[in-house]
Amino acid sequence: MTQTHLRLGVNIDHVATIRNARGGDHPDPVRAAEIVAACGGDGITAHLREDRRHISDADIARLKAELTRPLNFEMAATDEMRAIALRHCPHACCLVPERREERTTEGGLEVAAARDRLADIVGELRASGSRVSLFIEADPRQLDAARDVGADIVELHTGHYCDLMLDGDNRAGDIELAKLRAGATHAAGLGLEVHAGHGLTYNTVKAVAAIPEVVELNIGHFLIGEGIFLGLDRAVAQMRAIMADARGLSRIALAEG
Repeated sequence: MTQTHLRLGVNIDHVATIRNARGGDHPDPVRAAEIVAACGGDGITAHLREDRRHISDADIARLKAELTRPLNFEMAATDEMRAIALRHCPHACCLVPERREERTTEGGLEVAAARDRLADIVGELRASGSRVSLFIEADPRQLDAARDVGADIVELHTGHYCDLMLDGDNRAGDIELAKLRAGATHAAGLGLEVHAGHGLTYNTVKAVAAIPEVVELNIGHFLIGEGIFLGLDRAVAQMRAIMADARGLSRIALAEG
């Protein structure tokens, strides 16, 4: 059965990217988080990378202390990040692959080949009170492994689908979308909560939002970029409206909800 209210988590990393280009305190990622909360965002995502290229340790501390929405802490599965997560105990921790040379997270986490190590990290994070999500491909082998290591949630990597659609390769995009649909069904059948994200735009979100098992989308770079032109509140509201349409809700129903 389709969940009518599809949650939207907004990743604020690239507000920090703009801030760090000049140094100082402006623009403030926490202020961006407050705007998202005020205009209907359901949660805030922030990725504390090893190289601290955007979000900083201080940002995480302030977000945890000041947010009125759940914080989803994206992190590599390292001892350093585990210690930080255990110190702050965010609402959720999303384990993602991370390579220093990449521009952004590329591909899903390899869970099947690292079951023992990941089970240990997942167990500690869950014991601290955080829900644990794994950012993975819609591959039954990886989904089964996510269940085996004790994750609460899987976030399906939508980047390949979005890239294909943006390149105009609709046939390959449809094949990738079918994989996402099958993966969502498989994950839900395992008892995992299903999220999706990476590369989603106004033009690519609707088909993903229509997948009935998906209960949350996490979108960042595109919304921060649109916010430069529209204002962040309007950019988020427009995304929410498209997501609502995908679930068969009117804009009026969305506002009342």
